[in-house]
Amino acid sequence: MTERLVAGDPAPAFTLPNADGTTTSLADFAGQKVILFFYPAAMTPGCTKQACDFRDNLASLQSHGYKVVGISPDPVAKLEKFAARDELSYPLLSDEDHAVADAYAAWGEKKNYGKTYEGLIRSTIVVEDGTVAVAQYNVRATGHVAKLRRDLKIDAG
Repeated sequence: MTERLVAGDPAPAFTLPNADGTTTSLADFAGQKVILFFYPAAMTPGCTKQACDFRDNLASLQSHGYKVVGISPDPVAKLEKFAARDELSYPLLSDEDHAVADAYAAWGEKKNYGKTYEGLIRSTIVVEDGTVAVAQYNVRATGHVAKLRRDLKIDAG
């Protein structure tokens, strides 16, 4: 497993397929602030809650200069359905081989119901002009966006 990123680290470069059939690269956000949130599986209750929370806060985050990008190991077709079903207007990227999640230390050992396995660790990385500004791991699906807003010093609303 890759060592967890911390503020000041260079953000690993990536290019991944988007739910709309195009590709998205970290380089597309040069000079901008982007929130990358890694989630385990589209259309599951927790991930839906988290994705919709970002959707509902998108205008406010954008007004503070942040772009939002969701990344999961789901195939593009599933992401396309997820985006349409829940009206997610920000990019959802498919990282099927979890290489990007691994580079961001969002892939690793998980424990669930007494079983240990490899999987996606719900994580949020804020990148500003190619550098990690905030790295949060094992975040909660519910209430995470509110905490992130506080951490980024964005007023509620």
